[in-house]
Amino acid sequence: MKRILLPTDFSENAYNAMKYAMHFFAEEKVTFYLLNTFTPVSYHAGYLVENPTIYGLEDVSLMHSKNEIEKVENRLKKEFNNTNHSFERLSAFNTLISEIQEVVKEYEIDLIVMGTKGATGAKEIFIGTHTMYTIKKVKCPVIVVPSDFEFETPKDILLPTDYKLDVNNRYLSLIKEICDKHISRLNILNAYYGVPLDKNQKKVKDFLDVYFEENAHVFHLAENVDVIEAVEGFQKKYKINLLIMIHNKHSFFENLLFKPVINQIAYHTNIPFLVIPSEERM
Repeated sequence: MKRILLPTDFSENAYNAMKYAMHFFAEEKVTFYLLNTFTPVSYHAGYLVENPTIYGLEDVSLMHSKNEIEKVENRLKKEFNNTNHSFERLSAFNTLISEIQEVVKEYEIDLIVMGTKGATGAKEIFIGTHTMYTIKKVKCPVIVVPSDFEFETPKDILLPTDYKLDVNNRYLSLIKEICDKHISRLNILNAYYGVPLDKNQKKVKDFLDVYFEENAHVFHLAENVDVIEAVEGFQKKYKINLLIMIHNKHSFFENLLFKPVINQIAYHTNIPFLVIPSEERM
C-alpha cells in the first residue's frame, strides 16, 4: 500500500492538489496523510517567558487545525467515495518543511502531492516558497499541481534530461510504474548545445532505452536551445499531461526550477510536474 502525504493550508489550491491525487491513484490502495502545520501569529520565544498565557494559542490553533482537517477528509470521502483510499490526519505546531521532513521519515512516505499557484505578474518565482523548499530539502518524490488544474490522465509524459542521472536511482521505478498504470508514452528530451554525448551519457541513454522497453518511449533532441526553451518548444508541439524532472546538482535543473523567470513562464506552470530526488541527495 502506498503512503502519500498531502500538505494543506485549507485553501482551494491545496484541495485541488488533493483531488488530483484522488484521480491519479484511483485504482491503487493508498493511505493519504493529511497534514496541516501551524504557528500562532503571536508566537515568539521571548514573549512567551513574560506572557505564559500565550501557550493557550497553541491549543486553540491545534483545535482549529484538527477541525479543518476533519472537514477536508469528509469532503474528499463525500466527493470520491473510494474504498481503496484511507486517511490519517496530522496537525503539528511546527514549520511546514520541518514537519514534512519528520513525517516523511516517521511514516515512510512514498510520495508528496502539493499545490502551487506559480508566478504572477513581474514578481516571478517559478513556484511557491513552500513548494520550492519542499523539493529542495525533502528527500522524497513530489508531484506539484498547478492551481485550478483539472485532472488529465498522464498519457504523454515529458522527461527532460542531460543523461547524467544515476541509473541506480530507486525512484526510476516510479516513472515506470506510472507509465505502466496509465499506459503512458514517455518522451525523453535532451537539449543539444553542440557538444555530443560523452561515453557515460550514451550508456545512460542506452540504459533508459532498455529500462523502458516495455513502455512506449521516444527520444527527442532539441538543438541550439537551453532546457527551458526545449521544454517550452516541446509543449507547443505536443499535448503533455505530466512533466518529470530528476533533481540533481547539475545546473540545468536549477535553471529550470529555481531561477527567476521574467518572460512567458506559463508553459511550465500549466501542467503537473513530478520531481524525483537524485541518489546523491538521499
